[in-house]
Amino acid sequence: MTDSEIRYFMNEAILEGRKALPDCLPNPPVGCVIVSDKVIISRGYTNEPGKHHAEAMALDKIENTNAENSTVFVTLEPCSFHGRTPSCAKTIIEKGIKNVFVGILDPHPKNQGKGIQMLKDANVNVKVGVLQEQIYNELNNYLIRQE
Repeated sequence: MTDSEIRYFMNEAILEGRKALPDCLPNPPVGCVIVSDKVIISRGYTNEPGKHHAEAMALDKIENTNAENSTVFVTLEPCSFHGRTPSCAKTIIEKGIKNVFVGILDPHPKNQGKGIQMLKDANVNVKVGVLQEQIYNELNNYLIRQE
């Protein structure tokens, strides 16, 4: 996949994340797209607290056979822990995804790189920092609106 294609798909994930507001609050607005053969086959965004995160929403819409040959683009690091919802990193691994592009690391104290490490430990190819500055700006705008 070319750099411009990677940026395009992450930009689509950013747009998807905007759909999360205001229902996702106090959680951050996260977006996800799943791509197969350079075509978006599923989209998701963070739902209200206790409901699907972006990755789970997108993965629930596709069959496992499609997931194994696809790539996930997500604006925020997949969570590593089971809270009100299952671990997104674990779900990605269970679905057989082999490539994940992440915008930024999750600053949540329970995560902070642990989701990335889980994926890597399961032999998932992970690239972090795609459109990082743009995603930070999106999140800063979200935080400013909350003040």
